[in-house]
Amino acid sequence: MKVVIAPDSFKESLSAMEVAKAIEEGFRGIFPNAELVKVPMADGGEGLVHSLVDSLDGQIINREVTGPLGEKVEGFFGLIHDGKTAVIEMAAASGLHLVSPGDRNPLYTTTYGVGELIVATLEYHVEKIIVGLGGSATNDGGAGMFQALGGELLDENGNEIGFGCRALSNLHSINMRNLDSRLSEITFEVACDVENPLLGADGASAVFGPQKGATAEMVRVLDENLSHFARVIERDLGKQVSDIPGAGAAGGLGAGLLAFLSCKLRKGIEIVIEAVCLEDHIRNASLVITGEGKIDFQTIYGKTPIGVARAAQKHNVCVIGLAGSLGMGYEAVYDHGIDAVFSIVPGVTTLEEALKNAYPNIVTISRNIAKLISARNKWGN
Repeated sequence: MKVVIAPDSFKESLSAMEVAKAIEEGFRGIFPNAELVKVPMADGGEGLVHSLVDSLDGQIINREVTGPLGEKVEGFFGLIHDGKTAVIEMAAASGLHLVSPGDRNPLYTTTYGVGELIVATLEYHVEKIIVGLGGSATNDGGAGMFQALGGELLDENGNEIGFGCRALSNLHSINMRNLDSRLSEITFEVACDVENPLLGADGASAVFGPQKGATAEMVRVLDENLSHFARVIERDLGKQVSDIPGAGAAGGLGAGLLAFLSCKLRKGIEIVIEAVCLEDHIRNASLVITGEGKIDFQTIYGKTPIGVARAAQKHNVCVIGLAGSLGMGYEAVYDHGIDAVFSIVPGVTTLEEALKNAYPNIVTISRNIAKLISARNKWGN
């Protein structure tokens, strides 16, 4: 019997690898001789680096970089595929969690640290860089990242503009002559799980700005400044980025990556499935177990369990999903390749207790699922 264990992290509780280990522990107690293959997953947001490093026996590199408000923070990136591929989460340098609620103001936050992480990976002579978008505190369209890479954003006097979306109102021209030349030799893939454009009612500022501290008036200014940024990009670089699906991800960082690094925007789960060769593991499996912190109607829109289930469907392998909680409309996953779902919570509990006891709860539910499979095997005889 071969079981592929391919969960996402349970946010605020367990990493993807910890979830996988708990499932393994539960199954091992009932099927001691089974082949249990742990493949920690992610859908492109926070947790991407550690999931890929854990799955592929990679390496985490810590690096001090510039945080969202210009302070120094401890960032990190991963190296996988024998060091040939680097993996970056933009949130590691410019994440919302790095700014206290009282200090959140997307007019001033910068992606400069993301650019510094990219430069740091170049020291390792990588051939490919995967960038995960999501969880940002920023709304600068990737301007700070571009500046960290050696690009110049100049005002009408030829001076470098400052950090943040507010400074984009002073932008007069873009100069790429001093952009790090090593970037031209790198293939970029960007894990992007939203389809929001850069501008307008569905854009970066209107949809994501408020959660980063933006008032209604700030949203208007943010959108105007990003619109100006997009016009200068089109004029100076010949690239139209304002209407591209995903350009509004991570405060417009999607647009900046498209404009300055000629990357591809892809669903994060697709990138991860390819990177860890998930289908090779699934091809001869008896069962696949996946999961995430909450399974509900949103899960079908590019989340890890559905990505894993669709990979398993190709090989006619049964899929079981585990979740910390089952939310409204969770039944939708049954139409997308998941055969059964279970909540790991055994009864009425507080959120604090549920998070604290996630590991033993996963072990217990996994053991119970394994016992059911064992009983079915007896019935089959």
